[in-house]
Amino acid sequence: MKHPGYLALLVVYSVALSALGLLVSRRVRRAGDFFVAGSRLSAPLLFATFLAANIGAGSTVGAAGLAYQVGQSAWWWVGSAGIGSLLLAFFVGPRIYRLAKKHGFYTVGDYLELRYNRAVRLVIAAILAVGSLSILAGQFIALAWILNIVAGFPKPLGCLLAGLAVTVYPSAGGLLSTVWVNVVQLTVKLAGFCLATAWALAADSSWRGILSGAGDFHPWGVGFSGILGYAIILVPSFLISPGLIQKIYGARDESVVRRAVGAQAGCLLVYSCLPVILGMLARSRAATLAHRELALPFVLTELLPPWLGGLLMAAIFSAEVSAADAVLFMLSTSVARDLYQTLTKTEVSDARLLRMTRCTAAAAGAVGVLLSMSLPSVIDALTIFYTLLSVALFVPLLAGLYSVRPTAGAALAAMSVATPAAAVFHLLTKGAGLGMLSPAAFGIFLSAMIVTIFSLRRAATPAGYAS
Repeated sequence: MKHPGYLALLVVYSVALSALGLLVSRRVRRAGDFFVAGSRLSAPLLFATFLAANIGAGSTVGAAGLAYQVGQSAWWWVGSAGIGSLLLAFFVGPRIYRLAKKHGFYTVGDYLELRYNRAVRLVIAAILAVGSLSILAGQFIALAWILNIVAGFPKPLGCLLAGLAVTVYPSAGGLLSTVWVNVVQLTVKLAGFCLATAWALAADSSWRGILSGAGDFHPWGVGFSGILGYAIILVPSFLISPGLIQKIYGARDESVVRRAVGAQAGCLLVYSCLPVILGMLARSRAATLAHRELALPFVLTELLPPWLGGLLMAAIFSAEVSAADAVLFMLSTSVARDLYQTLTKTEVSDARLLRMTRCTAAAAGAVGVLLSMSLPSVIDALTIFYTLLSVALFVPLLAGLYSVRPTAGAALAAMSVATPAAAVFHLLTKGAGLGMLSPAAFGIFLSAMIVTIFSLRRAATPAGYAS
């Protein structure tokens, strides 16, 4: 065993988080508590659960690994997510919150059925189920890398243990449990990353040369097309993410949405520098790591004192777990309400809906573990999800939110054509796209064209819908 002290710390910390989540879950007495925390979240709580969800595998292990490979321009990976969050805070979030408050939404599917029809809800739910499993697997992969470098566990075993650590408390308490666990996780991850970055910079003078912007490691190193590619994938994804919008449903009032989501977006933009710096420091000390996503685990085990390495380890672990529980929550609630309840067309009781969603969360965690064992890396897994999410949902959701013209037929045509077309474009170009036209950009453009063509004739406002 490589670092038994770190492994013991992770075990104790994981048990403590699960215990807290299970304790809070005793307050979950109805489906509304599980789905939207009873719509009672204050600004500090919404801020904490939002930022905790957004600082996950992609913005820690994935971002540091990207910086290990391309340098400072890796900032645009997390920075693009921060930009999307800003737009969500002041444009999409408040508008959809008003609708949720009026109509009692639990999921994004509730909005889509009200705005369009049941078929649109089902198609989006099916697409998101596939995409959500890939991003859940990405979080498990990141946790597996941590366990590999700490304890030498092979990736399959690491993925299995990660699934067990993540699945317990979201399955029991939904959003209510997740929010309170996220408060602890966010405190640990911010303290860990800030202190670790400051210590590493003070202890290693090589950072002056690394951060000077020389060679390919300058802020524009991936080129305009690379930066645009990150923005096209991540800005729309963080603007219309069903999991994040569902957290907005839990806000106490509209001002909470603006203050909390806006503040976390600003924090995310600042935080995005930290894993990039750590990834570049890893490159300066170990240019031949077996995998780029081992960069952050290398820093905490080789470049930091044990006490600080342990804190950063807990911070990374918190980041991956908090993002994973957010995805698991989104996946389980969508499958239970948007797929099962819609397909069966049964009016289930509140208690039965709560039980069904808990069982779905446990099953989704198990499938995510199996998928994580086959996907090669965190960024690969996240790219699948973000591309699917952007192409399928971005245009129908925003067009429906800001215009009465798009019809259900337009939305269905856009999703049914653009999503598989983007997948084919990805395969034909091996994921590279054509110049600045990435698979995600191609899919979004095609979706927008289809909605525009179908909506040339002005549609009537959908029944029951008003902004």
